[in-house]
Amino acid sequence: MANIAVIGAGTWGMALSKMLCDAGHSVTVWSAIPEEIDYMRIERRQKNLPGVLLPEKIGYTKNVEEACRNRDIIVFAVPSVFVRSTARIAAEYITPGTIIVDVAKGIESGSLKTMTEVIRDEIGDCNPLVALSGPTHAEEVAANLPTTIVSASDDEAAAKIVQEVFSNSVMRVYTNTDVKGVELCGALKNVIALACGVSAGLGFGDNTKAALMTRGLAEMTRLGLKMGCRQETFAGLAGMGDLIVTATSRHSRNNKCGYLIGQGIKPADAVKEVGMVVEGVNAIPAAVKLSKKYGIEMPIVNAANEVVNMGCDPREAVTKLMNRDYKPETGT
Repeated sequence: MANIAVIGAGTWGMALSKMLCDAGHSVTVWSAIPEEIDYMRIERRQKNLPGVLLPEKIGYTKNVEEACRNRDIIVFAVPSVFVRSTARIAAEYITPGTIIVDVAKGIESGSLKTMTEVIRDEIGDCNPLVALSGPTHAEEVAANLPTTIVSASDDEAAAKIVQEVFSNSVMRVYTNTDVKGVELCGALKNVIALACGVSAGLGFGDNTKAALMTRGLAEMTRLGLKMGCRQETFAGLAGMGDLIVTATSRHSRNNKCGYLIGQGIKPADAVKEVGMVVEGVNAIPAAVKLSKKYGIEMPIVNAANEVVNMGCDPREAVTKLMNRDYKPETGT
């Protein structure tokens, strides 16, 4: 049995907490929002996971020191924009040797660092870091539906420990040493899924969605290869797998937000209507900067940026994509 703290009480953090507790591990949840802790302790529910009853054995705390001291594993499950500030708060209380698992999917806009790199900045070198990523909607994990995920770390021993702890009858975990590739996939697929949602909102069909997903994956892969990542990572669970589920599922916030934008709702209002963090919107600035930094053409990412951040009409963005210069499929 592992002694685990989950930092963050959103849908993904609580789905993992439920799964880990059901598997026999000791789980304590911390949130920066005290009201969340009070509600879940009393009601045993997460407001955005309807129909899910949380196990009685999950512990809750409002004290970050209590959450972080003497744990085997600490799971960072806060939105990507809060990873650095949360790691900074937690750093002084984390016991050396504790495995830190990040499940947030994003790239920091200013530094262009992945989430494990951001955490490393704040907590130092005394703890192994693992990125846990893949096609894993919280709603389905909380409902005990079969799911697969990737435990990525340059510390193979830590990756295997996380694999063993998180694997059970409903979760199968694979390991990967291409940490940057796994994290890039997790962030960039959200942008492509947002574009797929816009396409659906405009009334376009499956042909358009398939094109966006396939060419979007090509953009992700081109950038990843230029940054030293492995091609097979982008064809695996963290890349293709997560892109498929995020671009097609009714559970996807990115897909829903994009759909609303395609229907004519302003991007900021679409995010508000979704009512939860839309990581694809957060990832766009970093994705655009990375494409420029590494000289990689990413037309779908740029189109998403024009629609979300520059006021471009979605139909005009599609027309620009369709009228680009003719090229061979491979390598461009």
